[in-house]
Amino acid sequence: MSLRRGLVASMLMGAMLLGIAGVSSATPLTVKPETALRQAFPQVNFDSLSPSEIPGLYEVTAGPNIFYYYPEKDLILTGEIIGKDLKSKTAEHRAVLTERLAARAAKEAKNLPLDKAVKIGDGKNVVIEFTDPDCPYCRKAFEYFSKRTDVTQYVFFAALAHPAAITKIEYILGADNKAQAFDAMMLGQEIPASAKTATPAIKALAQEHLALAKKIGIQGTPTFFIKGEQVVGADTRKMDELLK
Repeated sequence: MSLRRGLVASMLMGAMLLGIAGVSSATPLTVKPETALRQAFPQVNFDSLSPSEIPGLYEVTAGPNIFYYYPEKDLILTGEIIGKDLKSKTAEHRAVLTERLAARAAKEAKNLPLDKAVKIGDGKNVVIEFTDPDCPYCRKAFEYFSKRTDVTQYVFFAALAHPAAITKIEYILGADNKAQAFDAMMLGQEIPASAKTATPAIKALAQEHLALAKKIGIQGTPTFFIKGEQVVGADTRKMDELLK
């Protein structure tokens, strides 16, 4: 975020916080803040809630996102809290949160059922990948790996941003030669007219891939796990370093 945008967000947040501070008739909490948030906003999913530096205001995490909750008036606030050094405290907390989530995802990736993935290559370096045939960045990563012979990829599919890609995913998972079908779809080719209709078992496997992605906290594709580290996006420079 630019300094100017950060200051605007800070002023907006500040205005809301002044309104909060000026409330003198707020009813004392009779339930825990977590319970109050769930009761007031049942449609909002969150992972954790903890007191912020501002009395009465709580920092809430939801995946990699952070927002704030003021339970005495049932208000949700979004934006950045800026310190006198003009640095975003929210951004600092978000960076720590992102690092923690990445470490947790990398740990959980070790237990993924690789026998349910599509295996590509037979190199010495193992790469676990969550990808989407319709994702341009996934195709960029595919081009990168297609030039390497030192990698064994275990590919799971998660069409998070392109739900229509499910038909391509089912085609790959149901193909006799899955690696060949994978290559064709990542190169932008169409599903052959002679392709078999996906069976209920293949459809279930495609949904299982998506469920596994959500379970370990995949937020977007492509996401890779290489030597115990998570790599988000087609970050070929970082992958080069890990695959040395």
